This record gives sequence, C-alpha cells and structure tokens, in this order.
Amino acid sequence: MTHHDIDHIRQARSQAISVASAVSLYGLSFGALSVISGFSVWQTMVLSLFMFSGASQFAFVGVLAGGALAAGWAAVASAGLLGVRNGLYSLRMSPIVGPGWLKRLVAAQLTVDESTAVGSGQPSLVGNKTGFWWTAILLYVGWNAMTLVGALLGDVLGDVRTWGLDAAAAAAFLGLLWPRLNRGEPIAVGLGAGVLTLLLVPVVPAGVPIVIVAAVTILVALYRHRVSPERPPREEVS
Repeated sequence: MTHHDIDHIRQARSQAISVASAVSLYGLSFGALSVISGFSVWQTMVLSLFMFSGASQFAFVGVLAGGALAAGWAAVASAGLLGVRNGLYSLRMSPIVGPGWLKRLVAAQLTVDESTAVGSGQPSLVGNKTGFWWTAILLYVGWNAMTLVGALLGDVLGDVRTWGLDAAAAAAFLGLLWPRLNRGEPIAVGLGAGVLTLLLVPVVPAGVPIVIVAAVTILVALYRHRVSPERPPREEVS
C-alpha cells in the first residue's frame, strides 16, 4: 500500500465520519414522527432497520398518518418510488463493491445517498471502497440508534426542525459537493440537475423528480466515464 493509498483512506474515513454523524442525527426526527403518527417503537425500528432509506421512511409514515389504513397502497408506492434511486446507484457502486454474493447482498441494503456520495467521490479505488463501507456501516448504526432515541422520547423532542436537524443532511451533501465544483462540467451538470428538478416538481408526483434527475445524472456520468475517463484504469483492491 502506497502513501497515496493511505492518504486516500484517511480522507475517505474523515468524510464518512462527518457525513454519517450529521445525517444520523436526523434519525431523531423520524423516530419521533413515527411514534407521534401512531406507530409503536418496535414498528418504527423494524421500518428503519429494513427499509433504511430516510426519504422512503418519511414518505411511508407521512402518507399512512394522513390516511390511515386506506392509504396503505399509496404509502408503499410513495416509499418505493423514492427508493428507486438506490437501485440506480448500484450501477455506479457495483464495480466498487466487487464480487462475492454475500458482500453484494449487504451492500445492496446499505447503498443509499450518503454511502454512494462518499464512496464514489474518492480519487482511487481503495478510497472508494473505504468511503462506501465506512459511511454505510456508520450511518446504518447511527441512523437506527438515533431513530430508537427519537421513538423513545416521542413528542418530548418537539419539532426537531427548530434544532436545525432537518438541514443536517443537506449541509453534509453540500460539503461533499462543493470541492468538486472546480470545473465547468460538474458545475453544468449540477445546474442542469437543479433546473430539471424545478421544471418537474410542479407537473409530476412527489418523489418522481429525484428519481428522474438521479437517473439522468448517473447516465451522464456513465457516458462521460466511458467516452473520456479522467483517470487511467485503477487496479483492483481486495
């Protein structure tokens, strides 16, 4: 292992800890909202442990809270629609995760916005792997721990938006994105994604814009890497 590899691992670990810590705090909000909406603590935890997708969890609980059991299909559809993007992320993360059915099975559960962002944002394969797995594991543990705390405390927490926790995830992503906006291409892609989102929001159901934009962005990235990769092929790291 070279000095560059060690530096990349340290950088990936630092980003993973920062992102996982910030986003995990928002699990408090989900836990409290779920219990306030009528779910028990154990139901809240089962949902969080097995679904493990913040946007989908909030959508599921929010729709059911508004329409009781009659809204069951709508809740499943909304949560599923928001979760589609995690499947799209697998196109990017598959070569990083590597072979092995058990490892890929675990990675499938842990492939979310944050683990994909940190994992794919590193300058080498060893950094990619470190960023993905460290973020994924820390976030899974942290998110579910905070969800349990929020569920146990319930409405004692009040509206967690008054603490600024609703902005934690956005701030973490902005911190990852900002250093990469140093050339015309990523700036153009970011602006294009923002414009496309604004155009879609008024005309399509909730959850659809992020799926469409994620799909388009991933396809652009795959095309860009295929026709003109920025770096030479990297050696596989076990």
